[in-house]
Amino acid sequence: MAKAPVLTPQAEDFPRWYQDLINKAELADNGPVRGTMVIRPYGYGLWERMQQEMDARIKAAGAQNAYFPLFIPQSYLTREAEHVEGFAPELAVVTHGGGKELEEPVVVRPTSETIINDYFSKWVQSYRDLPLLINQWANVVRWEMRPRVFLRTTEFLWQEGHTAHATYEDARDYAAYIHRQVYADFMVNVLGIDVVLGRKTPRERFAGAINTLTLEGMMGDGKALQMGTSHELGTNFAKAFNTSYLSKDGQQELVWQTSWGTSTRMVGGLIMSHGDDNGLRVPPRLAAVQVVVMAIKGDEAVARVRALGDTLRAAGLRVQVDDRVDTPFGRRAVDWELKGIPVRIEIGPRDLEAGTAVLARRVPGGKEAVAVESLAALLPKILEDDQALLLEQSRARRESRTSEVTTIEEAAEAAVAGGWARIPWATLGEEGEAKLAEQAVSVRCLVAEDGSVPVSDDAPGTVAIVARAY
Repeated sequence: MAKAPVLTPQAEDFPRWYQDLINKAELADNGPVRGTMVIRPYGYGLWERMQQEMDARIKAAGAQNAYFPLFIPQSYLTREAEHVEGFAPELAVVTHGGGKELEEPVVVRPTSETIINDYFSKWVQSYRDLPLLINQWANVVRWEMRPRVFLRTTEFLWQEGHTAHATYEDARDYAAYIHRQVYADFMVNVLGIDVVLGRKTPRERFAGAINTLTLEGMMGDGKALQMGTSHELGTNFAKAFNTSYLSKDGQQELVWQTSWGTSTRMVGGLIMSHGDDNGLRVPPRLAAVQVVVMAIKGDEAVARVRALGDTLRAAGLRVQVDDRVDTPFGRRAVDWELKGIPVRIEIGPRDLEAGTAVLARRVPGGKEAVAVESLAALLPKILEDDQALLLEQSRARRESRTSEVTTIEEAAEAAVAGGWARIPWATLGEEGEAKLAEQAVSVRCLVAEDGSVPVSDDAPGTVAIVARAY
């Protein structure tokens, strides 16, 4: 009798495969309140690495980290009408505290534009205070009706940036800089995901923004995942909170603002972009553990893998030694494969005699015997090659499953079949977008014909990227 697979095959049931992998790779668990999640140590380790890489890029962009309260007075949200309308269905509202009814209900933050603006209005007095560039790492709550771990949860972790500028041009350029130099650079060069950079349609735009820039990734089943967004807020929140400054000319002016965010949704994107029927495949640049050195059995092998672990760490690699010889080797190997560790180095009694080790590569697959002394020099290139391969596979999937179409019907057909469609925005328009929405198909973003981000919604030659989405 054939042995049952560890994971449900992707081709058989992609959502079940996703849930199986989260469970078997020990990434997360469901929380006690519907829609919440417990992120397990291995899953949190992935998020920590994402934080480290993103935080460095955010700070290089000039932003500083701060922290703002979890609870927001309900009256704050009502000051910006479009904003409160956009978030109203997702709000969690606290009406009692300390055994008493609160004088004013407080909202558990769904995002922090309103409370941050309340403080920006105090901190910004003069043009000398601008630009004001703030980021916070925090949790947010949006009451999710159809939860899925990492992708849509009632509570999730994220970073949210908020900035104030003297001019529209400064704010516009900063939002675009975050979009490309922070988010796209991280997603392409660290996550190995070939994201498309584009502009959201008015229908899909962030509530309260005048423009939303997005990064869309194609998942293994052909659906789209919004990986991050950067918003131009114009002066909408500045008007609501009187966030103004004294200009060089002595005039009182409203600030121009941006906000931008990415979340633990990126962990879900990582799983669905790179995972296969054997488990997760973690990009080497992201991996908290790039190499696991495994003793197959025997005290001599244990001593050898510990020494090798030290050697590889000294070479700048992130290494974990697995010397649990009291646990069957096959079980351990399957567990590391499920977790997507880029490289396994396996050493047993025969390898000790030959002075070799078995090198198993998770991304392309396959095993080979190599000399132990060569590993420290060999592994950095192998890891970079595997990093490049993941990005290449991600790009190839998107290109092969994207269709050029000329009608709304063809766009819907391509999306329903499990791919993306490109259709001229002038052909589709807002009316066509509404028709697609009836079939659970959405315009993920607008791009220029050359792949750049359009300067406006109706710029000549603008193309709509159409897909089903998570």
